[in-house]
Amino acid sequence: MDETVRKISADDINPRYNWGRALPALGTMGVDFEERVDYRRLHRYRLSRVKQALEKSELGALLVFDVNNIRYITSTKIGEWERDKLSRWALLTRTGEPILWDFGSAAVHHKLYTPWLAPENCKAGLIGLRGTVNPAFGLMKRHAEEIASLIREAGVADMPVGVDIIEPPMMFELQKAGLKIEDGQQVMLEARELKNIDEIALLNRAAAMVDGAYHLINEELKPGVRENDIVGKVNEFLYRHGSDDVEAINAISGERCNPHPHNFTDRMLRPGDQAFFDILQSFMGYRTCYYRTFNVGRATPT
Repeated sequence: MDETVRKISADDINPRYNWGRALPALGTMGVDFEERVDYRRLHRYRLSRVKQALEKSELGALLVFDVNNIRYITSTKIGEWERDKLSRWALLTRTGEPILWDFGSAAVHHKLYTPWLAPENCKAGLIGLRGTVNPAFGLMKRHAEEIASLIREAGVADMPVGVDIIEPPMMFELQKAGLKIEDGQQVMLEARELKNIDEIALLNRAAAMVDGAYHLINEELKPGVRENDIVGKVNEFLYRHGSDDVEAINAISGERCNPHPHNFTDRMLRPGDQAFFDILQSFMGYRTCYYRTFNVGRATPT
């Protein structure tokens, strides 16, 4: 094993629960007078959890393209437009530290601003952008051979590589490069299942933001307001309070409530309507999805 590889310590994987107190709803600023979320402790915990799960598995390495898994392993994030492009990826072997491939300028940014990643492990890369770049162009082949070379250097080439999601042509190129590809999603989910105190605090903050959004909805609901008006105001509220992704706000009212269409429209609220909402948003990568149901006053007797 490379002697520069950081070994897991008991402190790294200690979730630091304190069930004798209520879950904190911490402020988001860094302050010197109380402990809040420790993001470097969070990174060490998450990476150690993945290393543990990998060690318990039959895999020699994890190759992840899902942006949630990339963030969990590397503590890096770029614009939300990346989510459905499969344009970034990260490799973690049993014997090494995370290696990240990103858009060229983003890779340079990581070298400057993410000292928890080795600079040489922040690489520029591009494969296919889900078919936009034809596999015949050769980018997938080049990167597949690069990945296979790194896995051989790590001494785990005789073990399967776990992949979460992938473009089929990229998987074929990895197989041509001599790698055995297996499912890596369950290993990542096993790692992510157990949250530490920092993750719980971030989830609590995400929920607090949605609590505030539902109070806003309660104040704004009245006849004449449209579903999309509420969606616009809630988006503004959440982004103003630090959301990094408002994935969706389902806003359903009146006769649209059954069956649930999982969307929103420009329907105008009327007296006596039932209206229900589901807010899906992320704060520092920690997501919400919970409903609230309201009544819009009451209809007058006919």
